[in-house]
Amino acid sequence: FAREYLPKIGYKRRIEVMTPIIPGLEGEKMSASREESKIDLLDSEETVKQKLSKAYCPEGTIEGNGVLSFIKHIIMVIKEDNNKEFLIEMSEKFGGNISYNNYEELETDYLSKKINPLDLKNGVADEINKLLEPIRRKMKGKEELIRKAFPI
Repeated sequence: FAREYLPKIGYKRRIEVMTPIIPGLEGEKMSASREESKIDLLDSEETVKQKLSKAYCPEGTIEGNGVLSFIKHIIMVIKEDNNKEFLIEMSEKFGGNISYNNYEELETDYLSKKINPLDLKNGVADEINKLLEPIRRKMKGKEELIRKAFPI
């Protein structure tokens, strides 16, 4: 509506970015009111790990799996744009570390249960923490301001 009518009333056409809806970490739609369903930009490293450790991520299941959805729509896009691989660290007992250049290969391995949900969650937690680290550094010392601006 806005894209069609703003120019007719003298405004510039606005840019709109459409993204798929990513399931929350609880296996349902992500919700701002449910803290455990999402990762906040200012979550601590430990909080990210805790949230992911509790995330809905049944072995060999893709439907409603917010962990896989996050990998597909965020992590792998960033990795592919930068010609980097997504690394999942696994015990030598289970074949050792494995890395992926694209989401499709990872999904195939997850469906065939080549990847354990815990290893996948740990890999995602590591990647999210790498992405959030510059934000945490920039916001350090501004916690009180943030708390006042965005009360719970």
